Amino acid sequence: MASYCLTVTRLQLALGTGARRFHVSAAFSAKAKVAMSHFEPSSSINYEKMHENINTVRRRLNRPLTLSEKIVYGHLDNPAGQEIDRGRTYLRLRPDRVAMQDATAQMAMLQFISSGLPRVAVPSTIHCDHLIEAQIGGTQDLQKAKEVNQEVYNFLATAAAKYGVGFWKPGSGIIHQIILENYAYPGVLLIGTDSHTPNGGGLGGICIGVGGADAVDVMAGIPWELKCPNVIGVRLTGTLSGWTSPKDVILKVAGILTVKGGTGAIVEYHGPGVDSISCTGMATICNMGAEIGATTSVFPYNHRMRTYLEKTGRGEIASVANQFKDDLVPDKGCEYDQVIEINLSELKPHINGPFTPDLAHLVSEIGAIAKKSGWPLEVKVGLIGSCTNSSYEDMGRAASLAKQALNKGLKCKAQFTVTPGSEQIRATIERDGYSKTLSDVGGVMLANACGPCIGQWDRKDVKKGEKNTIVTSFNRNFTARNDANPATHAFVTSPEIVTALALAGTLDFNPETDYLTAPNGEKFKLEPPTGDELPSRDFDPGQDTYQHPPAEGSSVQVDVNPSSNRLQLLEPFDKWHGKDLEDMRVLIKVKGKCTTDHISAAGPWLKFRGHLDNISNNLLIGAVNIENDAVNKVKNQLTGEYEGVPDVARHYKASGVNWVVVGDENYGEGSSREHAALEPRHLGGRAIIVKSFARIHETNLKKQGLLPLTFADPRDYERIRPDDKISITGLKSFAPGKPLTAVIRHSDGSQETISLNHTFNETQIEWFKAGSALNRMKELQ
Repeated sequence: MASYCLTVTRLQLALGTGARRFHVSAAFSAKAKVAMSHFEPSSSINYEKMHENINTVRRRLNRPLTLSEKIVYGHLDNPAGQEIDRGRTYLRLRPDRVAMQDATAQMAMLQFISSGLPRVAVPSTIHCDHLIEAQIGGTQDLQKAKEVNQEVYNFLATAAAKYGVGFWKPGSGIIHQIILENYAYPGVLLIGTDSHTPNGGGLGGICIGVGGADAVDVMAGIPWELKCPNVIGVRLTGTLSGWTSPKDVILKVAGILTVKGGTGAIVEYHGPGVDSISCTGMATICNMGAEIGATTSVFPYNHRMRTYLEKTGRGEIASVANQFKDDLVPDKGCEYDQVIEINLSELKPHINGPFTPDLAHLVSEIGAIAKKSGWPLEVKVGLIGSCTNSSYEDMGRAASLAKQALNKGLKCKAQFTVTPGSEQIRATIERDGYSKTLSDVGGVMLANACGPCIGQWDRKDVKKGEKNTIVTSFNRNFTARNDANPATHAFVTSPEIVTALALAGTLDFNPETDYLTAPNGEKFKLEPPTGDELPSRDFDPGQDTYQHPPAEGSSVQVDVNPSSNRLQLLEPFDKWHGKDLEDMRVLIKVKGKCTTDHISAAGPWLKFRGHLDNISNNLLIGAVNIENDAVNKVKNQLTGEYEGVPDVARHYKASGVNWVVVGDENYGEGSSREHAALEPRHLGGRAIIVKSFARIHETNLKKQGLLPLTFADPRDYERIRPDDKISITGLKSFAPGKPLTAVIRHSDGSQETISLNHTFNETQIEWFKAGSALNRMKELQ
């Protein structure tokens, strides 16, 4: 590699600075190619192809390109002919790889099996991180998860082996940390079946959360569709210092943009302040970008990323990335659709919540706000870790505070849990003493898994309905998300602030100004946290938890027991009958926020993610019915009785009655779980009519043959009553950009007509007609 770089340098000197645009490195492509990862030596990074595509598009558009555009357009299936218009056209892309976590991989692999294809077309991996419940501690919880989920783990392991997918066993760590450590690289286009896939943007990649059906398309070698994203620029100046951390950047941005302000856009960070943030810190910021509805977030390639690549054993990738650096940073003079300016030197520690991740407060002010709002001040539990904040640097900074407290004889007043992001992080912080320090101060080390962040928490200290406060370094804090208790006030902040508040035991503690009291009565103030960005020694990889797929997997047997309550083979959804959809019942008219957690709850329901009929028993059980302000209580218009939402849906389906859901703004925000689309389709739903959609959920609904429609006039939401019958007309001439019509028949005999918009393109209309994207794929085989 050194001789190659020297030769390139000599040629660039001889040919002038224009040589990089001409790209002499193409002449050495055989030497320039390096493996995407240690696990896939035969799959190479193709920077040359990306460079050619970027130049093709730049000539066509005749303007400077943002970094987001370079990576996205660099992966176009047809860069010479693709229509490109930010915010309007649909792009056909060729992602480099696919990643799936175990809760969504079950349905993704069941769909891939249904496709009839023999092997995945791109490098793909499955990561077992969602099914491990936090109860006692890491070792015990992991062993129990292996026992309880043996059937699912065996299915995923054998399906992975049969179809050429890498398999990370339970205990490996959280999908996004494994990707950052092994698979993400500058310029990669990666899709993952989890909404926090954008974590990889911290290493300069465009990493996008999708539903399982999208993953199946890519694994099948079909170009993947994405609406051409707008680009929001966040210009960073100044330098992070003191108590301020990378998490505060995204907490601030969430307060500015809200949970839907990033919808349809990639958030691109740039400016001189970028270099003051570590690679894992940039990943934290990109990870929580999912909470503003952004397609993804990304940082430009810099020396911090290069150092991280080298430290994680990928120096060859860093060397080649250096050669193509012009393609991995934005062009000078590029234009953003919106620009936010943040001075890191002036940024103060933030804490967001409760009940929504965009309710931003300064840590210095949260105590007063909590008192005024009637939020509980006592911090019951502090939880650090998760895919957002579990890096070596995060753990080191938290441990530095714990050590200060221990030196004064003080332990946490609140319960305190620690979730390592990966087996590599667990082993390294154990070797370097961080784990002992955090345990000594009162911390319980949990398994390398998602745990409480996604509701996998067997919490015992409060009763359901008991009002209480927890603080976490997680990314999401919707009602009842972490512990299934709707009265829990969950706040998200940095690991440093979580640790400080756990030590103090109260929300109105400001570590920048307030004092703690040692057991001997001494008052002391915490010094600002410190921690190494990366270990001075190499990372300790810990236990080997990776299963390589065999070169030939056709003989591998994948069994699904017909009597299983965990797994169920899929049956194709019915095709569109060619007529308008008439006299559909309103299953529920949803009031207010309706996330994918409301539509398809996680927590104890995760065990049914591979069984569509069983998981459908949680359909919309968390959504608020506008008729009575109750959850999971809707009127069955056929019987007049009030029942659970899934029960009414099943009764309508058995009676041959189609139904719709009516919703509010940003319907389906949150997780990428496609079960929130599969379930209504399975139980007889035909359309979801709302004021606006979150991106991933809208696409998931289309993939399953449903009609995601929006009110042309949002005020028309008020026109629909729970006992209405709704007909959707105009389907025979269904076309891109052409609204559909809803005829609303009220129970008093009157009727109204309203217009409904949609974002379907020609390909997606074919999905609807075929009954689903998977049905359409089979038609084209």
